[in-house]
Amino acid sequence: VMREGWESLPISKACELFTDGNWIETKDQSSGGIRLVQTGNVGLGEFKDRRNKARFISESTFSRLKCQEVVAGDCLVSRLPDPVGRSCIVPATGDKMITAVDCTIIRFDQSKLIAEFFNYYCQSKRYLSDIEAYCTGATRKRISRSNLGKVELPLPPLPEQKRIVAILDEAFAGIDTAIANTEKNLANARELFESYLNSVFTKNDSAWGKVRLEAVCEKITVGHVGSMASRYKPEGVPLLRSQNIRPFHVDMNKVVFIDEGFHKELKKSTLQPGDLGIVRTGYPGTAAVIPDFLPVANCSDLVIVRPGEQVLSDFLAIVFNSYYGKKEVAGVLVGTAQKHFNVTAAKAALIPLPIVDEQRRVVAESKNVREEHQRLESIYQQKLTALAELKQSLLQKAFSGELTADQLVSGDGLKDEAVA
Repeated sequence: VMREGWESLPISKACELFTDGNWIETKDQSSGGIRLVQTGNVGLGEFKDRRNKARFISESTFSRLKCQEVVAGDCLVSRLPDPVGRSCIVPATGDKMITAVDCTIIRFDQSKLIAEFFNYYCQSKRYLSDIEAYCTGATRKRISRSNLGKVELPLPPLPEQKRIVAILDEAFAGIDTAIANTEKNLANARELFESYLNSVFTKNDSAWGKVRLEAVCEKITVGHVGSMASRYKPEGVPLLRSQNIRPFHVDMNKVVFIDEGFHKELKKSTLQPGDLGIVRTGYPGTAAVIPDFLPVANCSDLVIVRPGEQVLSDFLAIVFNSYYGKKEVAGVLVGTAQKHFNVTAAKAALIPLPIVDEQRRVVAESKNVREEHQRLESIYQQKLTALAELKQSLLQKAFSGELTADQLVSGDGLKDEAVA
């Protein structure tokens, strides 16, 4: 709902310049000169400098291709995800700049709309929903410049645009401070848990001794390797893949299934509760114990470890998910483009081996520390979600004409969040 007295206007009608960037091929690029800004530099409301990844073209190429220069204060809109339609204002970087063809350059008619107002509007759910309606493409969404130009913008009077921008500048600065503090707390919690796991092994390294993993296991093998998407079924026997193995737990989101007949064919990759599933590719070495709620399961492209009587599967999960285990895995990875943790490497992996009672003590202590870490992580994640929702609430009020400055310190409790 738009405030009475406000107008609306398609994006293309509010601009002095509305054009796409230039088609720049690799052969057109040079080691220095005019900077090429790409979709990766366009964040949701922010310019991502990424100077170390900057690309350039020469002045002669600029002239030959008749490139459109991008200047400070222009808005760049990415016509590719994620999300499609995100915008940023180009800062003064000291470079002469152009942009890639998948970015649209917008230079607003200052008598109609200011770039800062548009940049905030582009972060709102209303705008992103309108963009989505104009997108095309099945596997990768995109929007054409002509369709981008059709998206309607709220157009309050210029003094009202400036008032809204000033309020949102203050509000978002506080929210961003709160987000940065929360993300720091979240990172600290994760580092403390990692530090604890590492200390388990460093302080006991000499006392425990080490053995090859194959010496204390009944079975070390690999799940089915090869394409099998055509064999997936809507239901049946769960088939675990790398994305289902997270540190210390099996994630059933996006789990796939195979039928009973195919499960029996894949006898070698059958899983049972208490087995350790270890990721081979992607995040090699990540490990989780197969839980009791999966009495029947199979797997693809995982290392399967079935411990013997001398070692607990939960203790092995601590080994492989610790910094100690990550170093051990990193030293035996194979492959050039994509690294793999294979069965041969798993068998040869050296693991610390205290007596079983000591393993049980470590497992119990580790569980307590992990649960506290998970509790803190949940609190911080909830806070980040609440802060993101607060931003959207303020944007919704701003672009329906309901935003007032006193909302920043009263009902929304922003000051408390910003200093937390």
